[in-house]
Amino acid sequence: MSWMVWTVPTAGFFTGIALILTGMSIWQYFSPSIERKGVLPISTTRGDRLFIGLLTSAYIHLGVVGFTDFHVLVATGVSAVWMIAVMRWG
Repeated sequence: MSWMVWTVPTAGFFTGIALILTGMSIWQYFSPSIERKGVLPISTTRGDRLFIGLLTSAYIHLGVVGFTDFHVLVATGVSAVWMIAVMRWG
């Protein structure tokens, strides 16, 4: 039987996602979002932008790790900047 190894980076990743989702839920409860059109070609709410940002950040990570020799922290930094940009201007 094979077990998944929970390393510190893996645990940190899932903890970060859980904290983001919890924070967004609390924010939505106290300040409901409205749809707006930004840089993305569709009208989106905060939750939509979060989903789009997380999904594209995963692809950025896979691309950097799979096709370059950069350290994984470079992928994390690029993904974080992308996530902030999507949430702010998306």
